[in-house]
Amino acid sequence: CPLCCLPIALPAAQHSRLNTCCMKMVCHGCIVASAKRGIGDTCAFCRTPTPDSSAAILALVRKRVDAKDPVATEFLARKYFDGKQSLQQDIPRAFELWTEAANLGDLNAHFNLGYRYWSGKGVEQDVARGIRHLQHAAMHGHPGSRFLLGFHEHKSRNDELAVQHWMISAKLGHEKS
Repeated sequence: CPLCCLPIALPAAQHSRLNTCCMKMVCHGCIVASAKRGIGDTCAFCRTPTPDSSAAILALVRKRVDAKDPVATEFLARKYFDGKQSLQQDIPRAFELWTEAANLGDLNAHFNLGYRYWSGKGVEQDVARGIRHLQHAAMHGHPGSRFLLGFHEHKSRNDELAVQHWMISAKLGHEKS
């Protein structure tokens, strides 16, 4: 957590919230503490008022995307891919944004690109390209990528390497491992 400097337990989405104004994951403890101080309607990190509509959230996210924020770029890509946050589904735009976020160093973008190319969901299947993205994210500590690499190795009948991947992802906190 950027406020209390304590590690956020995995899965992070269950123990923290992404603030779209600054694209910071703030733990629930800091959110509760800020609410007790009477500033519950503002971001606990940057003190920006909490947006009250999808349009306001998108405006904040797009501002961060224009500033080349990799987390905001990946967030917007997911919304385009899923067709959420009052956006129409636009899979090519999602892949364009994920590629930009991956080039900026976002591990979730590498994971999403890797998974989509590996499985062929939303794009023509390219296993080698998917594995490259998953390997990049896994080498930098992304537990989901490590888990999928283990699954790929298991499907390729390389069980020893699969178990190694799963052991590492389990140590990183991936529950399915």
